[in-house]
Amino acid sequence: MRKFFYAKLALINIKKNGKTYFPYMLTCIGTSVMYYILHFISVNEGLDQMSGGTSLKSLLSLGTYVIAIFSVIFLFYTNSFLIKRRKKEFGLYNILGMEKKHIAYMMVWETFFVSFVSLAGGLVTGILASKLMFLLLLNLLQFNIPFGYFISLDSMIATVILFAIIFMLTLLNNLRQIHLAKPIELIKGGQTGEKEPKTKWILSVVGTLSLAGGYYIALTTESPLDAVNLFFLAVVLVMIGTYALFIAGTVALLKMLRKNKNFYYKTKHFISVSGMIYRMKQNAAGLASICILSTAVLVMLSTTVALYIGMEDLLRTRFPKDISITAQNVSEEVSKKIDTIVLEEAENHNIKVKDTVQYRYIAYTTIQDGHVFSSGRLGSISSEKIAILNVMPLSEYNKLENESVHLAENEVLLFTYRGEINQNTIDISGNAFKVKDRLDHLTIDGLASALLANTYCIVVPDLQTIEKINSTINENPNSMVDLSYNYAFDAEGKAEDEIALTNVIQSELKKLSVDGMVEGSEESKESFYSLYGGLFFLGIFLGALFIMATVLIIYYKQISEGFDDKHRFEIMQKVGLSKAEVKKAIRSQVLMVFFLPLVTAVIHIAFAFTVITKLLALLNLTNVTLFALTTGGTILVFAIFYAIVYSLTAREYYKIVR
Repeated sequence: MRKFFYAKLALINIKKNGKTYFPYMLTCIGTSVMYYILHFISVNEGLDQMSGGTSLKSLLSLGTYVIAIFSVIFLFYTNSFLIKRRKKEFGLYNILGMEKKHIAYMMVWETFFVSFVSLAGGLVTGILASKLMFLLLLNLLQFNIPFGYFISLDSMIATVILFAIIFMLTLLNNLRQIHLAKPIELIKGGQTGEKEPKTKWILSVVGTLSLAGGYYIALTTESPLDAVNLFFLAVVLVMIGTYALFIAGTVALLKMLRKNKNFYYKTKHFISVSGMIYRMKQNAAGLASICILSTAVLVMLSTTVALYIGMEDLLRTRFPKDISITAQNVSEEVSKKIDTIVLEEAENHNIKVKDTVQYRYIAYTTIQDGHVFSSGRLGSISSEKIAILNVMPLSEYNKLENESVHLAENEVLLFTYRGEINQNTIDISGNAFKVKDRLDHLTIDGLASALLANTYCIVVPDLQTIEKINSTINENPNSMVDLSYNYAFDAEGKAEDEIALTNVIQSELKKLSVDGMVEGSEESKESFYSLYGGLFFLGIFLGALFIMATVLIIYYKQISEGFDDKHRFEIMQKVGLSKAEVKKAIRSQVLMVFFLPLVTAVIHIAFAFTVITKLLALLNLTNVTLFALTTGGTILVFAIFYAIVYSLTAREYYKIVR
């Protein structure tokens, strides 16, 4: 044949099938842009200069793997729409005398042109937008570093390799389908999936039970630690339930509606229900995918937005005081030296010390079984049974809270930061105590908010009681150690002076050979913004990627269904159905099909709300109202966007079926 014949034919085919190819190419460009930018930022050495930069780079690097895996799955999925629409065309080529190897040559050229345009467009756009995205990230992190414009060769190579592999795999898969299919099967390839699917009751039951199990876990999980362990199980169950019910449950429901004569034998219901039954076999997986993607977008954006907006609340929860000093196993004499160091260094750094909190306590890591706490080898114990006990003498509590409480020898006060004790008695390694009162508030260090384990503070009558507990809970009962000391205060002064004071106090503790830790809200703010700003940036990035995927799936489903419905509605008009009735039936059917995933996604979010708030509590976000508002706002904005996308893609559907 003439030189470059297949290349020219490939270009003609791409242009002729522009309604399906151009959106696909734009999506390939979009995913490659996102991958390049995120990879570019994750390897940027400028982030090493900031506090928490290493963790941020690891987080962004994880995001590149998510995008890579998603790109493989998603581009394979969307490619299936392309090949389905082309099968009839390939069958005609085969019948008219073109051998399958010639069709393969043409497909190789088509893949080459698509991959070249996608990679070239993606890399150019990614390189141009990379600096803008990096500056956006730094703005979210509230961090300034010198940044010159440069191109990451490593990111370019990684992007080219990833998407070259994806295009190669999709080409091989397409060639496999063409090679194995007979010409008559290719011609009818675009009509597959029109047989009425059978009602799969077992799959429907499995889907219902899976969804119910996921919802039950989400609603009944109380402990934040349990939420970590069970959240992904609930996600898997909900995903299985969603796909199973869309594939089998919708068919069963539609057939039940068909048996209802009063509902079914109306023009708009008859056409909508019958049409959806016949096409649900090929629609269900796509609709379930839209639902899962929509749920992922809503969860990611609502949580990351809440975390970022509530940054000041997070810092105040984690750091109730501006500077907090915790010294392990120190005598009263050393405690007084620490007090002196703080006051002297604060004066040297022009910081005014206000609202001080000082108390002594001892901490034990124990195994909890209801109201019983015991010692043992923690390595063999499940994490949800591990509990931290902060035991404080009554004298320290009264001084801390300005109270004058009295306790009998076997009485204690109980403050629960995280966990649950239902009984009115506590057993600590064989020492039984009666809970005289449960405290609603206790001025303790914010470090407890960062602990995943159950955490309790127990106020005992005196030091002798602590010695008694220590003699039974320690492996060496004669090794009574000194109490730990916490000194926290608010600092009035400049932020840079507060950071300098935090570092100086830490140095002074080392000089005293004290096993201690000094934390400051200003000193930690940068690392907090690094983590939560990075999560927000990643949430926006992945949210945009999932939204793009949702848009493309909706678009292809509208186009695909348009071609499937065109012949059916032509027949209906020939037997007497008016154009107005056809249009009304179309609108009813399309609305029912494409808004079902959004409604289901919102239901998923509603059931997941409780367990997500538990997970956010582990990240120091306890403002449930803020999360509720961000969730509601995200759903509203996404619903508006979803409706706009639907209306735009529905126009193409109407053009085809008219």
